[in-house]
Amino acid sequence: MVKKKIIYVLAVLVILLVINTILYFYLAGLEKRKTAWQALEVKIKKELNTFHGQAGIIVKDLNYNWQIGINQEELFPSASLIKIPIMAACFYALDKGRLRLEEKLPLKGKDKALGSGILKDTSVGREFSIRELIELMISESDNTATNMLIDCLGFDYLNNCFKRLRLKSTNISRRMMDLKSRREGKENFTTAVDLANILEDIYRQRLINRTYSQMCLEFLKKQKIRDRIPARLPPNTLVAHKTGLENSICHDAGIVFGPGGNFLICVLTKHNNKTAKSAKEFISRIALEVYNCY
Repeated sequence: MVKKKIIYVLAVLVILLVINTILYFYLAGLEKRKTAWQALEVKIKKELNTFHGQAGIIVKDLNYNWQIGINQEELFPSASLIKIPIMAACFYALDKGRLRLEEKLPLKGKDKALGSGILKDTSVGREFSIRELIELMISESDNTATNMLIDCLGFDYLNNCFKRLRLKSTNISRRMMDLKSRREGKENFTTAVDLANILEDIYRQRLINRTYSQMCLEFLKKQKIRDRIPARLPPNTLVAHKTGLENSICHDAGIVFGPGGNFLICVLTKHNNKTAKSAKEFISRIALEVYNCY
């Protein structure tokens, strides 16, 4: 009986020792990670000081909810980043029975828009499902597909959806590549914090429901433009993101799935350069700094 008690006490002591050891290394690792995170903010601000332009930035650790925000509520012309809220609004309409994924829309001449995408070179009258249009809008950044979805839902419905989806400063007032409306002062705007919120809702599978959140994430993973956030990361790094590019505007916003943890990154920029090369490099350097922090 005494022997059993001794064995029991020893077993309890061993378990406590193991627990304490694990806790010690966990807390030591957490403290090290937090120190690296604090150093990361200094590095990002240093990068920003060398950038010839304006930037709105949010970086968020999706495991610990640590966040770095710089000019996060500053309004920027959204360019093609508006396609993330439009995608979310489409799924909101699906949930409310206003749309069906396999519902087909005919391509009209007025839908065709210059810039990104393959539909501008497609024959008028050809039909595409809502699912196909959403995928083209995100993966190819197809402006024509986007215009078809904008016309299908309408500006008022889209803007109301944005509010319901907790996008406080995001609006849509013109179609893609509608340069005439742009010259008249009509612009689509968003902020880093709005994009961060909707991306986190997608990641946490709470954008409308789990199924639609997962579908949105899969579309974002198919993004083919990789000259910003993914540019300096290891080649096989999984990034679910959406870019935006117009004259003097260059953005990228998404979620990076890394071996040391997943993080959210939104970098919106305005610049005065003839090309967006320096802005793209700026975004890619920030993404690499965050990745290295992990």
